[in-house]
Amino acid sequence: MTAPLEEAGPALFRLVRHWSRRWTTRTAAELMGEQRHVQHILAVEAVDTVGAHPGEVTVATVAHHLGLDHSGASRLVRDATAAGYLTRGTSGQDRRRASLQLTDSGRELLAASHQWQRRTFDELTATWAAADRRRFAGYLVRLAEEL
Repeated sequence: MTAPLEEAGPALFRLVRHWSRRWTTRTAAELMGEQRHVQHILAVEAVDTVGAHPGEVTVATVAHHLGLDHSGASRLVRDATAAGYLTRGTSGQDRRRASLQLTDSGRELLAASHQWQRRTFDELTATWAAADRRRFAGYLVRLAEEL
């Protein structure tokens, strides 16, 4: 049997591959009823996450955060803005850029997305001992914070 530390990296990437293909379908269907709107969730998550750091949230920072090119991020932001989840204001640093903020609807979508994520974690670890669930949760949060 292979040692757990030797299998941790491959296991992590199996999880990433599994969820990268499935979470969008499940999340969109459960939260919004339509898969094509999952991009709105990506946009509000990115604006919220990037906005937690100093500086303005722009299309360029969303692109960087999501690993997209500028035109892809621009379409994502445009669609989320048209759907009422984001607003575009003028940047205080460069009037040619837009500063992005969540709307009330965007904050509601973000809260629903986070609730779905919590519920999914609970479902996946439902058979685990409480101490194991807390330990694993702590490690996940730690790993995410170190990114």
